[in-house]
Amino acid sequence: MRMRPRSIRARDTLVAAVIAALVLGVTAMGVDLAVRSAVEASLLRQTQVDARRVSGAVRDGTLDGPIRDGTRGRVLVQVVEPGGRVTNATPAATDRPPVSRVWPSSNLRVRDFTECHGHWPDRECLVAEAIRVSTAPDSVVVYSSARLPSYLVNGLLEAVLAASVLLLAVLAAWITWRVVGRTLGPVEAIRAQLAEISATDLSRRVPQPAGQDEIAQLARTANQTLDRLERAVARQRQFASDASHELRTPIAGLRANLEDASMHPDDNDLRAVVRSALRDTDRLESIVADLLLLARIGTGGSAAQEPIDLGALAGAEVRRRTFTLKIVTELGGGVMVRGVRMQLVRLLGNLLDNAERYAESLVTVEVTGADGLALLTVTDDGAGIAPADRERVFERFTRLDRARSRGAGGTGLGLAIAREIAQAHGGTLRIEDHPAGARFALRLPLE
Repeated sequence: MRMRPRSIRARDTLVAAVIAALVLGVTAMGVDLAVRSAVEASLLRQTQVDARRVSGAVRDGTLDGPIRDGTRGRVLVQVVEPGGRVTNATPAATDRPPVSRVWPSSNLRVRDFTECHGHWPDRECLVAEAIRVSTAPDSVVVYSSARLPSYLVNGLLEAVLAASVLLLAVLAAWITWRVVGRTLGPVEAIRAQLAEISATDLSRRVPQPAGQDEIAQLARTANQTLDRLERAVARQRQFASDASHELRTPIAGLRANLEDASMHPDDNDLRAVVRSALRDTDRLESIVADLLLLARIGTGGSAAQEPIDLGALAGAEVRRRTFTLKIVTELGGGVMVRGVRMQLVRLLGNLLDNAERYAESLVTVEVTGADGLALLTVTDDGAGIAPADRERVFERFTRLDRARSRGAGGTGLGLAIAREIAQAHGGTLRIEDHPAGARFALRLPLE
């Protein structure tokens, strides 16, 4: 059986109510004891003054007539001789029996005590002092007593304090319920919004409260997680769309050639059919490899990053390749970045492939470092790229009219892969203005 409330709001309210009841209960007990002690001490002081005044007068023989009462009956004073007979008293105590049977001894002539008589609701309690006038065996005793207020006798004080504790505990519970409810309101809104978000619509975001508290940080973290999830799903959908779109044509061509050769074997050159099939297969393999690389870049895989000298890496890649054009390099030393070596090699290779494909006679590669950034530029002296098309060329399978055809030898994914690698390394890849040709500029944070 579950005893603890499921709701955080209810649990916090219950804990607040219990703590408030305990603290207020202890406080109420202290108040009760303090009130009783204060009232009893005040009454005792009054009885002591009258008892000692009368006992002194009896001892001196100066008490004439009835005892005067200056308290209007609040303090009862009686002179009682052995045997219990009242010989003198204040007017309010004249017709009453002795207020107590307590009889001080000759060794302890003064006794202070509280004594109660009767039963509830007629119960009466007195604060009294008894003084034995002398040590003689037949000495009289002077009693001075004052009645305790009824609220200290019939439990009214405890009832008022208990009701106050209950009321304040309920008030504390209500305040806690409201405060916790208002605090957890944004959490409920976040939960409700997350419950409505589905895999088919990841564009929605949870409400983000102002401030820097834990709930605001939770909302920001949830939105950042949704951003990453949306990008990952978009990447997956883009991969499926690109694969289905780009693989359809070479697969259809390959199937048509093979079906034609199968249906008319005597009318086809088998070697030519095989060579065509191999070309289509190579293109399919290249497209699939590029698409898989795009899907892996930036997904937080196990590829280990390391410090890399960007100038040395660019120099090694240029020396490894065979160019039909003139290559000019200006590679600064000590330009260190942190990244995945094979991905940066692929990025540089794609930029060099693009430059070599569209250059007229010259490709320039430069590496410098300044202002906390490493800068690698690859420049060709070709026709250049119009400003309106400078972002389009980084889209997947984009080919401009002038030369970007499937016959040019690429898959249309090289520049898209290069930009994805740059962004995965915290950098940028853009096309910048240049007097002639196209200038691709890669910027990465310095190590």
